[in-house]
Amino acid sequence: MSTTETITKAAPVTPVVDKTLANGFNGKDKVANPPQVQVNGTTKSGKKLNIRTYPKFDNLEDERLYRKQHLAAAFRVFADRGFDEGVAGHISVRDPILTDHFWLNPLSMHFSLIKVSDLILCDEDGDVVEGSEPVNAAAFAIHSQIHAARPDVHAACHAHSVHGKAFSAFGRELEMITQDACRFYRSHGVYRDFRGVVLDSEEGRRIAKALGGGKAVILQNHGLLTVGGSVDEAAFWFLSLERTCQAQLLADAASVAGYKKLLIDDDEAEYTSLQVGGPDKGWLAFQPYYDEQLAKTRGEFLN
Repeated sequence: MSTTETITKAAPVTPVVDKTLANGFNGKDKVANPPQVQVNGTTKSGKKLNIRTYPKFDNLEDERLYRKQHLAAAFRVFADRGFDEGVAGHISVRDPILTDHFWLNPLSMHFSLIKVSDLILCDEDGDVVEGSEPVNAAAFAIHSQIHAARPDVHAACHAHSVHGKAFSAFGRELEMITQDACRFYRSHGVYRDFRGVVLDSEEGRRIAKALGGGKAVILQNHGLLTVGGSVDEAAFWFLSLERTCQAQLLADAASVAGYKKLLIDDDEAEYTSLQVGGPDKGWLAFQPYYDEQLAKTRGEFLN
């Protein structure tokens, strides 16, 4: 097998349950398409309770503002968790009006300071269309190719988080050792061709290939990258993937002492992934973090 055939491992598309199966898996009270949000949705009197969902907009200008506000919040959330490291790291969101353009962070601004007015709009060639600061060249090389390869992806996150970097050194996929890990069951790949800072579009295309149809890719010797249909979803997948890598490292360390890891079997992992790894769940799971930033900053990042 040639070298190029072994450097990447693409993530397959998230599995879809065969509706012809009786109640999904194992025949034990499981349905073919379980709800992504598990909630008691009514009061005792039968009144229906509101479940937060991605809003509907009267116009694309309103949706653009919403995406920028949640992008700015995502940077603040990342900063609070120490995902910043100098000028490394970037989050992008596709513009809903100029759909081949995307918004990014300015090159040298700390995540904790980013506001809506600081965001930079780039076109498909990497030229700044709106904003007065440059963007990270690696950010463009990676994000432009992911947005081009995946029309369903509206946002992508990459940062040099500690546990993500540590786990990436092994160049392997996660094991299904926890319920949260199942978010990434057959929905994450590994990019094994580390070549230093990503600066050319061809390497960006190879990373997009390793991502495949999944929601995340582990960049060997580099870190983590996640995507989603919204910046909220992509950001939450990153938060969860970082903690899942931490749990994996802890479990691996404990296993050296002779403790045996008990893996979740494929049927259960696949079914659980439908419950905890869908886009609606990803978007909703980020909302408490957004609310926290509103409260902590009194909405300062919205300016």
